[in-house]
Amino acid sequence: MRLNRKISSFEYLIYRHYRIVHGVRIGLAFIITFLLLRLLKVPEGIWPLITLVVVMGPISFWGNVLQRALQRVSGMLVGAVSGLFALYLEFYSLPLMLLWCGVVMFFCGYLTLGKRPFMALLIGITLAAMCGAGVDNMPAALWRGGDVILGSVLALLFSSIYPQHAYTLWRIQMADCLQSVGQIYGAYLSPNVIERPRLETRMKDLLAQVVKLHGLIVPASEETPIPEQVFEAAQTLSRNLVCTLELLAGAYWASRETRFIMLNAKTLRSAQLLTLRSIESLVVMLRDGEQQGDTGELKEITVELKALMQEASVDQSCEAPIRGYMWLSMELVQQLEELSDLCKVCTARGQE
Repeated sequence: MRLNRKISSFEYLIYRHYRIVHGVRIGLAFIITFLLLRLLKVPEGIWPLITLVVVMGPISFWGNVLQRALQRVSGMLVGAVSGLFALYLEFYSLPLMLLWCGVVMFFCGYLTLGKRPFMALLIGITLAAMCGAGVDNMPAALWRGGDVILGSVLALLFSSIYPQHAYTLWRIQMADCLQSVGQIYGAYLSPNVIERPRLETRMKDLLAQVVKLHGLIVPASEETPIPEQVFEAAQTLSRNLVCTLELLAGAYWASRETRFIMLNAKTLRSAQLLTLRSIESLVVMLRDGEQQGDTGELKEITVELKALMQEASVDQSCEAPIRGYMWLSMELVQQLEELSDLCKVCTARGQE
């Protein structure tokens, strides 16, 4: 997978509706598996279908498939061995068999709330399927164990057909977040706006969108050679960027007097336009994979803002909001510069 390739229009369509695609994938897999089981007349054919849904349900990205495949295989094997041992114990003592099943299910419940939930789930399902047949129907128990394994294998097979990549979705959603940052920044600081725009709800939605990106970090790192720490750093910077933008808007609209002074500062308006252009460059870099993030412009903005802070000579009542705005602007530029460097790392690799 090329990490720096342009995201196509078809991929945009797929990834904008990836939950629908995931649902369609499970639906088709269920129908095909059902017809296959009927055609081959597989005994205890309900268990492959149940296992298929359980295994495929939480898998939405290729990184998750690779990460959890080993867990599922291990869970099936441990569950099958546990089920056979339980049936063996039932020959001698039903209470002893129940005690064994209770111990196994205890560990299943314990592991389900830990780092191996899917492995624990498959252990419990396989054990239940085999023990449910009873000791008097050993062929059915063995078939159920084999059917659970068959369902898991089919689930992984269907999941591997044109899988969605968490890394691609991360690029799309990160670009969307930055585009929203640019739109909100431009709306708040527009010289054509008389009163402060009411964008609190959109800011809250943007912050929630940034937080959701955290769920893509682990599978995206599994799919690429990019360390998980790089995605974590970009996540933290994006969240800080939104918070800084909110504080920046508050300082800009602190009073009519301070806003009038800043509106008449031509150099300040130039710095704002450069900031907007830098945000747009980051969006293009993430979507098209083109290295457009020029830190020279960002450093130029910082120099201009520092010069404005030194030249500021206004009334004491206006000085604090203006200096606060200047400082927050420099902080915003610094965050954009660091985020630009991280985005270059995320799109610089040619081949995985």
